[in-house]
Amino acid sequence: MHKIIIKYRGDADMSETITLGGNIELTGFSDLDRGSMIILKKIVGSYTRKFSDSLKDFEKLVIELNEQGNEFEINAKIVVGGKKTSANTKDKNLFVALDSVLKELEKKIK
Repeated sequence: MHKIIIKYRGDADMSETITLGGNIELTGFSDLDRGSMIILKKIVGSYTRKFSDSLKDFEKLVIELNEQGNEFEINAKIVVGGKKTSANTKDKNLFVALDSVLKELEKKIK
């Protein structure tokens, strides 16, 4: 079972975490429209499946979104066997930023 947690930080510094499948946490994504969330969940789910299939000790994936003007900053962390590995990126396109940060994590854990 995969766990996804999504966390969101708005201007009022409020955070909302969405947990998907038990090992994915998303923060800062609560303001996204339904269509964008569907695409986001598919991207995150695909990478999470790769991580859990290739890493015996995969524990969780945490992704945090911060909007800065017209850019999206994404911080991601993967926990494998108690060891945390982080990556971050900024882009004007949310999905490009998401794919980029997950590819960076993938490279770091290999």
